[in-house]
Amino acid sequence: MLRFSFLTSLFLLLGIFASAQADYLTLDDLSGKAKRAFERAQGFIERRDLPRAERALSEVLEEEPTMIRARILLGHVRYESGNRSGAIEHYQRALELAPQYDQRLWYQYAETLRQERLFAEAAVAYRQFLETDEKNDVLRKRAEQQLANVAFAAEALANPQPFDPEPLPSGINTPQAEYLPSFTADQSLLVYTAVRQGQEDFYQSRYIDSTWTAGEPIASLNTSRNEGAQTISADGRVMVFTACNRPESQGGCDLYIAYRTDSVWGTPKNMGPTINTRFWDSQPSLSANGRLLYFASNRPGGKGKNDIWITYRQTNGTWIRPVNAGAPINTERSEQSPFIHSDGRTLYFMSDGHPGLGGFDLFLARLQADGTWNEPRNLGYPINTFSNEGALTVQRDGRYAYFSKDVRDRPEGEPLTDIYRFELPENIRPAPVTYVQAQVRDARTLEPLTATALLTPTGEELAYYDDSTDINGQFLICLPVGKDYALTVERAGYLFYSDYFGLSEAATLQKPFQLEVLLQPIEAPGDTAIDESAPVVLRNVFFATGSAELLPASENELHRLYRLLEDRPALRIRINGHTDNVGSDADNQALSEARAKAVYDYLLDQGIKRERLTYKGFGEEVPIATNDTPEGRQRNRRTEFEVLPLN
Repeated sequence: MLRFSFLTSLFLLLGIFASAQADYLTLDDLSGKAKRAFERAQGFIERRDLPRAERALSEVLEEEPTMIRARILLGHVRYESGNRSGAIEHYQRALELAPQYDQRLWYQYAETLRQERLFAEAAVAYRQFLETDEKNDVLRKRAEQQLANVAFAAEALANPQPFDPEPLPSGINTPQAEYLPSFTADQSLLVYTAVRQGQEDFYQSRYIDSTWTAGEPIASLNTSRNEGAQTISADGRVMVFTACNRPESQGGCDLYIAYRTDSVWGTPKNMGPTINTRFWDSQPSLSANGRLLYFASNRPGGKGKNDIWITYRQTNGTWIRPVNAGAPINTERSEQSPFIHSDGRTLYFMSDGHPGLGGFDLFLARLQADGTWNEPRNLGYPINTFSNEGALTVQRDGRYAYFSKDVRDRPEGEPLTDIYRFELPENIRPAPVTYVQAQVRDARTLEPLTATALLTPTGEELAYYDDSTDINGQFLICLPVGKDYALTVERAGYLFYSDYFGLSEAATLQKPFQLEVLLQPIEAPGDTAIDESAPVVLRNVFFATGSAELLPASENELHRLYRLLEDRPALRIRINGHTDNVGSDADNQALSEARAKAVYDYLLDQGIKRERLTYKGFGEEVPIATNDTPEGRQRNRRTEFEVLPLN
């Protein structure tokens, strides 16, 4: 809201929108007693003595009820005293006396009505202001926005959202301040910012036996300076956070990045001039696949005061120069505290530029199929209030949202905050997300292996996730429901592993996938001889129903098999085809052989020599799962390859 200072008010009163009407009195029209009372009121106002100013102005109006300046000034005094209903009374009477005397009074009148939640009356007053010839463009734009705000507020209060926040346990919330929670995808680790002895540090808590453990400081990240406003990657291996005024800083507040090995965080590094500027850069949020980083900044080139910006991590690990999220996310005012959900398409953020209840409200926007954002949606009342709202974090399944709120005041400082959660209404939840968590091992020795995990939506060329495991051979990848995914795990000297996750038709959140990935070595220890291996299932080779016609979605997997053979000229393989037990034995045998031959023919067409390939159909003879369920039958319908001994 635009606050009218007393000096500004006096300037307006003494200036100038005087009307030729004779329906009100001016200072020159006052009697000696009323004029002296008005002059006393001006002196009290200058000394901020509001009670005595109100009494003096009341004396003036008892003598001369149509003294326009005293009427307006008494409205301002009551407004500044917190008596908004009393202010409305005098603003209204002044405007009835002289609608054009002080055009900006329509704006102040509208603002006061809005604060009293008289939205219909406020809308009328804002429109009256916009119909004047007021030349202040900033004020006119603000009035246009507030007109949209009161329309939204009336609708929001008439249709409140369910909202029942509950605090996190006392092991996390303490008599000191805790805020800005962030979670790993499996929701087993909570990292938050806490203030201890006036110092901002990182704390963490783990979810064990259905409860959160007491928060502990993250010693390897905390310093003698403040650090906060963090985001943690889905797998818990990367953290980006904000630190201000450090020697290596590009400006006031910069973004820093740290990587975790086992349970220890490495030394954080400034993300450098590609990401940071000499301006305010803060409030980061990593996408679940670790490729996108959203953050807030007031750097030049934006649309408003603070904007949301986005940067992208390339396959070589470097980040591109950030780009502005643009409209409709950013406005001419401020947007900040972005949170990109694990579904990769639902963005929650704070804004005072979109229609809301006043101050900063919380919004969501969804990324559409064409790569643009839809119009942001206010989360509604009472999630949003007539005060400023803070940052929001939403857990992977979309059911609960977490935020911080003031719970008690300190006389000597800022309010203290705790972390709360509430069940998010269905209409403002993100898309459901599951995840795949895997342990990669050598199939022969069972030792953990580092490897590259590649996750690609079926039928697409660009990978959703392409990264390496940690040093223990583990990885975690979020899977937004609504697409089918092909997973490939590769390591030099090993046959690749493939898997398939069919989530395009899932109506509810899938349970997480827990995998043990056993990579078959293709070089015997100590030499370069090719070793015979167990069959490798090609889970992303697809055929038309009941036929041996290869579907286009098979291309990535088939090309990967071709590349393996190209890279290993001595490798000989057999393509195996299998079916479930639906249909006759003879039909299944024929279909399995035809499908194996289709892959064989593909490789021949790509230039692989015939003597390196063979194929065989097994029909329904070698199941790997029960045929009693649809899932089991699907697993049995498979194409695989196995390495053959050297000639």
